[in-house]
Amino acid sequence: MPETVQLFVTCILDTLYPETAEAVVRVLQRAGVSVDFPAGQTCCGQPAFNGGMRAEARRMAMHTIRVFEAAPGRIVVPSGSCAGMIRHQYPELFADDPEWLPRARSLAARTFELTEFLVDQLGVTDLGARFPGKITYHSSCHLLREMGIERQPKALLSAVREAQIVELPGAQECCGFGGVFSVEHPEISAAMLDRKLANIESTGAPVIVSCDAGCITNINGGLHRRGSSQRAVHIADVLDKTI
Repeated sequence: MPETVQLFVTCILDTLYPETAEAVVRVLQRAGVSVDFPAGQTCCGQPAFNGGMRAEARRMAMHTIRVFEAAPGRIVVPSGSCAGMIRHQYPELFADDPEWLPRARSLAARTFELTEFLVDQLGVTDLGARFPGKITYHSSCHLLREMGIERQPKALLSAVREAQIVELPGAQECCGFGGVFSVEHPEISAAMLDRKLANIESTGAPVIVSCDAGCITNINGGLHRRGSSQRAVHIADVLDKTI
């Protein structure tokens, strides 16, 4: 019997990119695991946490912990920011709570970002994907800086057949989204996005790949306003293509 993993789908994928969430499921299945979806899941609480609303974030975290405690097996998250919230911020939220801290740590220990799970846990890099043409890769901030994940998505992309990977100048620089940062500091956010878009345009790659839907949404909004034909997609959308 294949291992069953629990999919934490994230708010943005569930709301804006359900087709990408379906691609995540197919990619995981092709990697040899069965996928379950705990229906009670909701927001991980990161927006509230980042906005300083710790009490609200704790309530959301408690709900998430309860939901996934009832669902055994490893948890896969197609987002560095949400995976980072569960792995790093949940234990911080309950640092002074002797009842909830062990439960938060237990959940954190079984939570993995998608590319991390595929490469480091399953040992899979070649999923038989085919994506002809140029692509470039944008490293999202939480994935890179908080989770320390960079090698894994690049290993998966390097195995995609017929893909020509073009290095993105300033690939490790923030796109300016940063969740509530883009709302609290719109002028700085816009300047950061302009720099990111200029670098993207310089690659000549029609497709920009990222592992976080927040970055994808922000980048695509900027490209659309510029009238650009380039587009950002989630890595699962690329790995899902086999023909």
